[in-house]
Amino acid sequence: MEQSDSERVPPTLGIGLIGYAFMGAAHSQGWRTVGRAFDLPLRPVLAAVAGRDAGAVRAAARRHGWAAAETDWRALIARDDVHLVDVCTPGDSHAEIAVAALEAGKHVLCEKPLANSVAEAEAMAAAAARAGERGQVAMVGFNYRRVPALAHARRLVAEGRLGALRHVRLTYLQDWLVDPGFPLTWRLEREHAGSGALGDLGAHIVDLAQYLAGEPLVGVSAQLETFVRERPLLAGVSAGLRASGGPGHGPVTVDDAAVFTGRLASGALATFEASRMAPGRKNALRLEINGERGSLGFDLERLNELSFHDHTEPAVTAGFRRILVTEPGHPYLEGWWPPGHTLGYEHTFAHQARDLVTAIAAGTAPAPSFADGLQVQRVLAAVEESAAKNAVYTPVSP
Repeated sequence: MEQSDSERVPPTLGIGLIGYAFMGAAHSQGWRTVGRAFDLPLRPVLAAVAGRDAGAVRAAARRHGWAAAETDWRALIARDDVHLVDVCTPGDSHAEIAVAALEAGKHVLCEKPLANSVAEAEAMAAAAARAGERGQVAMVGFNYRRVPALAHARRLVAEGRLGALRHVRLTYLQDWLVDPGFPLTWRLEREHAGSGALGDLGAHIVDLAQYLAGEPLVGVSAQLETFVRERPLLAGVSAGLRASGGPGHGPVTVDDAAVFTGRLASGALATFEASRMAPGRKNALRLEINGERGSLGFDLERLNELSFHDHTEPAVTAGFRRILVTEPGHPYLEGWWPPGHTLGYEHTFAHQARDLVTAIAAGTAPAPSFADGLQVQRVLAAVEESAAKNAVYTPVSP
């Protein structure tokens, strides 16, 4: 008896995850959930997860539903049951792993920022272009594009509801480094993280500015600052780091905060703030877009809502109105709950997985591509270059 379309089981897509900490757990949730929420042309299978600590990676495999655990990322890439490699490691290993996976014939998803330098990002984008000619795809994990409210905001901008854009302003503030006793982790070391708040948070808001506006940034002017320049070493960290600090301390080699302005290709202005030193701000990503015909506002702490002002309406009734982005016609909502039943942060990773699986099955290029990630990397490099030139000076007393 022939199966109906609803009964057919789609072909499998074996997923291999490299890195199992915070981002690895978030990506695991997305891969584990996406096939239950959406009808997919391929069925993701959690084939294997890799990490250096054998006990920890086995525990992560059990917790998150991965069928196997590896302690060498090369062994994971070599597995026949892995068709897509998901890179969730620190930035210093992104280029090596992603390029190796692409050259091995795998599809690749790589966490943001794409790399720690423009040169690495260029090599990754070139490898992705070569792989694309063989039918492989490569995507950067800028998950905030997959917040339904922000995807809807992009739709409104693309439809011309704001008219020509005038000003885009974005802030991304956290407070987890306010305590000077917070230890020196890899995120505070340039050789591992590439940069600090700039790459960690600034990459997100640079990508969102370009995504929502539908055009690239073409110029920036910036200031960076490191407020706490030495931090306690974690247990087991090499004693060599102590040379430049006090006993048991090491130098912070990345920025704590970044402030910069920019100009979009159309001439619209943009302003950015990224800080991990903002007391009380846990994960505060906020933005506003102003155009000739209206404005949009968004706050990640209210991620199911979009604020919209239509400036073409009569002034006596016009004003910002709240759009609850939970309707079936809103982006991604067809897979979830009835209107008014809100979604959360973790859903963005399921949406990311859905878009990537759909692109693989259709043979189309997913977004954001490695080329998009390279563009963000170039902006981050320009910010650092500008900050190095914008030296602090001592005012002259009258």
